[in-house]
Amino acid sequence: MSHIKLIGPELKHKGQIRDFIEEHIRNGEHHLHGGALIETMPYEDWLIQLKNNSDIRTVNPNWVVSSTYFAMIGEKIIGIIDIRHTLNQFLKDFGGHIGYGVRPSERGKGYATEMLKLALGVCIQLNLDNVMLACYKDNPASRSVIEKCGGKLENQVEAPDGKLCLVYWINI
Repeated sequence: MSHIKLIGPELKHKGQIRDFIEEHIRNGEHHLHGGALIETMPYEDWLIQLKNNSDIRTVNPNWVVSSTYFAMIGEKIIGIIDIRHTLNQFLKDFGGHIGYGVRPSERGKGYATEMLKLALGVCIQLNLDNVMLACYKDNPASRSVIEKCGGKLENQVEAPDGKLCLVYWINI
């Protein structure tokens, strides 16, 4: 397909991620899915947060151990994907093991499906047999991606923001 690679974020990606964030903002999106709050802090601080949250000894006590990747084609960041190694209560209810987002100009090209398939490969390496994903009911694109990757709808719950959230499980 497109030869997307999942790459661990590094300082050298600062310019590319700035462009990625700015594209979302120009599109009226101020929260980036899968970005582990990248839009809320300086990039260097975010890299430190990722490093800390990748280790059980240093993870933020309100978070779980996770691995975050840029989905890249060449030097362009197409998306971000966050893989949580375990679930806390919030993630069990609304978030799941994997969160992802694709830059607005690259949506509708199959990249999210490819990203999720790559992430499921990482989950296998983490010895996860089943992974939970959730999306808003009013997000048909994300629902389609999850279902294409084997997601089975378990239930619907009301998210803290009042929107209806669909909870899926994928057996891998």
